[in-house]
Amino acid sequence: MKLAPLNTVQNAHEDSIWTAAWVPETEDSGPLLLTGSLDETVRLWNPEGPEKVQTNTGHCLGVVSVAAHPSGRIAASASIDSFIRVFDVATNNTIATLEAPPSEVWQLQFSPQGTTLAAAGGGSASIKLWDTAEWKLIATLEVPRPEGQKPAEKSGSKKFALSVAWSPDGRQIARGAMDGTISVFDVPRAKFMHHLEGHCMPVRSLVYSSAPLDSRVLFSASDDGHVHVYDAERKTMITSMSGHSSWVLSVDVSPDGQAIVTGSSDKSVRLWDLKMRAATQILTGHSDQVWAVVFGPTSRTDVRACLLASASDDKSVSFYKYS
Repeated sequence: MKLAPLNTVQNAHEDSIWTAAWVPETEDSGPLLLTGSLDETVRLWNPEGPEKVQTNTGHCLGVVSVAAHPSGRIAASASIDSFIRVFDVATNNTIATLEAPPSEVWQLQFSPQGTTLAAAGGGSASIKLWDTAEWKLIATLEVPRPEGQKPAEKSGSKKFALSVAWSPDGRQIARGAMDGTISVFDVPRAKFMHHLEGHCMPVRSLVYSSAPLDSRVLFSASDDGHVHVYDAERKTMITSMSGHSSWVLSVDVSPDGQAIVTGSSDKSVRLWDLKMRAATQILTGHSDQVWAVVFGPTSRTDVRACLLASASDDKSVSFYKYS
């Protein structure tokens, strides 16, 4: 397995790029890349070229998260301005505007079935779930307060929620927090299940395995410089991998489930072989910290190959071929 650099778009935004997500292909379009920036815009890219398809405005502060619906027809963006904007990918028309108090949305993720949008709730330390049919808030997932703890003490900055990930079957959801804890919830019952321990610093990115037999496996990226691999159901850490010289800001798993990729504040992108449990490739094309690394859908002509994109504080977006 390897990553082959394809193209880099310099100055893809006017400011740091903090988030990226692939939009699945539709009958009308091949796969596209969404990026969100501190310049307050969301931009849509065709990897062929690559070329910018459109620029979406509507937020009045920096965009911290973007997510695409499995249908490839709608997407959502979250901003420090306390709003989530749901929009039509093709037309950029606003479908819904979801309001959350300041710092209450830090990362978005649609469920694999597309029926629910989850938002890691920032200062509230919760996960909010919206129904995608009518865009109504249907649940707020919270960790129970320890006995004797007063309501005023309920969260604080240490419990700030930074990341969220759905299990492949949509029945579980994981939340990463500022204090290094990972909380796992049962979605149908809207209940907290347990914590996953091991990190000692903020957990900024989470992703469940894409391999059918490993659907309980959860990968986490943390400021402590480590990537952890958990069995999310059995509450056990399978392994810990390290190699970055600074914070690990983003992690994603390849469609074949055999590799993960990480982006770091050490400015590098690393490809990890999960069987070897080691980094097999280090790419140093970015000149500032790498906030987002995302695998795209598999190629129509080669199911073992796909695209990868990375986005950085250096305002650039890079595309690679994974095979």
